[in-house]
Amino acid sequence: MTAPHLSAPARAARAAGSVRTVRKAVVPAAGLGTRFLPATKATPKEMLPVVDKPAIQYVVEEAAAAGLDDVLMVTGRHKRAIEDHFDHAAELEQTLAAKGDTVRLDAVRDPSRLASIHHIRQGDPLGLGHAVLCARRHVGDQPFAVLLGDDLIDPGESLLGRMLEVRDRRLGSVVALLEVPPERIHLYGCAAVEPTGEEDVVRVTGLVEKPSRQDAPSRYAVIGRYVLDPAVFGVLERTPPGRGGEIQLTDALQELAAGGTVHGVVFRGLRYDTGDKADYLRTVVRLACARPDLGPEFVAWLRDFVAGLGGTTPLRRNSAA
Repeated sequence: MTAPHLSAPARAARAAGSVRTVRKAVVPAAGLGTRFLPATKATPKEMLPVVDKPAIQYVVEEAAAAGLDDVLMVTGRHKRAIEDHFDHAAELEQTLAAKGDTVRLDAVRDPSRLASIHHIRQGDPLGLGHAVLCARRHVGDQPFAVLLGDDLIDPGESLLGRMLEVRDRRLGSVVALLEVPPERIHLYGCAAVEPTGEEDVVRVTGLVEKPSRQDAPSRYAVIGRYVLDPAVFGVLERTPPGRGGEIQLTDALQELAAGGTVHGVVFRGLRYDTGDKADYLRTVVRLACARPDLGPEFVAWLRDFVAGLGGTTPLRRNSAA
């Protein structure tokens, strides 16, 4: 599906960065979402609402705001809802237009206006590396970004834009890094790094997928934003299944890092892991509090609610809450 026009953020980014070499983004969205069962039995995890938008819309908005106006979604079976969300809904739009409800009409139309949206099926769930490899024909021999659908970067941050700028200057591939506590490093890919002279940019010398605390080369975790050189496709083609029997993107990037062509941008802003139940709830609360239309009333209620928790007294149902 091709969007009829670009969003305002995408147009502004295009005008400001006309020499940028990266135009395409890939959003892997084929996961089963088992951590959110039974909610994800019939609903893609990427479509779980964060306030009043599905999580994946925030990701596409981020790509568009960074000037990436061509987005390929790599989906799987039972993910049709994602395609429908980024398509037009003619009957709904006509109904809202007839009522003169321009606010909701714009909200319904916005997803299809963000970028040129394309879809491809991964088929077999063979890992993130395989999902990226599925994008090869669409991407061609151009650098491209990869944004994971359950990693949300706060809309006020500019992580992806910074990564694209580093790619334009240093070439090769760029990964996003976040310093995490040692007891959590086993949940991520972990990077061995060396300084470059730029405070937030490091050279990645090695990568390990979900190491133990003792084996981790650093506290820098790879989070779900990548800007990849097309050379990664050739490496992925010959990368055997790794941890979990899947083709790991981390393993392919390890080979590229050995050649000195991978850099990392150290991110110190707000990031939300909506693939984790507790962090998903925190994400909803944070973004709701930041909304000018919801925040004041919700924050006032939240203060009263928290103040009323008091000690360990079990919560009671309150029909007025």
